Amino acid sequence: MTELLKIEWLKIKNYSAFIVLSLFFALGVVGANYAVYVFKTNVIDKSDPTPGLISSIKFYDFAHTWQTTSYVSGFLLLLPGLLLILLITNEFNFRTHRQNILDGWSRSEFFNVKLALVVIAALASTLLVFLTGLVFGFASGTSFSFENIEAVGYFFLKSLTYNMVALLFGVLIRKTGFAIGLYFVYMFFENFISALLEGLSFYLKVQNGFDIGNMGDYLPMNASDALLTFPKNVVTDMAKNSSVAPHTYSWLIFGLAILYLAIFYVWSRSRIIKTDL
Repeated sequence: MTELLKIEWLKIKNYSAFIVLSLFFALGVVGANYAVYVFKTNVIDKSDPTPGLISSIKFYDFAHTWQTTSYVSGFLLLLPGLLLILLITNEFNFRTHRQNILDGWSRSEFFNVKLALVVIAALASTLLVFLTGLVFGFASGTSFSFENIEAVGYFFLKSLTYNMVALLFGVLIRKTGFAIGLYFVYMFFENFISALLEGLSFYLKVQNGFDIGNMGDYLPMNASDALLTFPKNVVTDMAKNSSVAPHTYSWLIFGLAILYLAIFYVWSRSRIIKTDL
């Protein structure tokens, strides 16, 4: 596997899309969190109509930094997914996948090295989020703490989910533009269905007292999304009181997220192993 990854690195290290998208993602994680920090400090805190109610919550102290950084950075995970689609579909567009197999790679080895890219991208993204949270935590002047560090683990799960969906679309469709287009269309469609299911969940709770949580969170990409939440404050508490409780069944959401990953893995691998070159 090490030798295969070295070959993979030679393919992508000078690829302009890899450099640009990686840079945009890194700068985006830091920049987005800095923007939230500045907005909270210079706007929310100074205009708090109930002094101390919202402004007393420091989103980037060590009690909250892991959760805030993971939640905010999660909105940028489209970029690694987009990059993976480009890298995977390029293999089919330029026939390098066929050349690799003719050179002695097995189909399993070809798939495994792509899967390794998916995992490495998720680990690198998570490490960046961890370091960003660490920097903002120390900048807050509070004592170091691992409180709510599980949010970083949920970020890894979300990153892995987005990357596995990108892998699946890449190997199923193989055409770069079409794969990217359907990737975004699918996310829009799933979010639309999720909103409808959330409304249905709220209706069932209010009308029949039937509360099974937010059913929108049980969809493939929304399952990992739902595990990442913004730190509790008066606004999130008000929203929670006026809707279904999204984490009543957090154990079910976590289990579904793992199940979906297994499905994406089996489906992608089967596509590579069984279809024509």
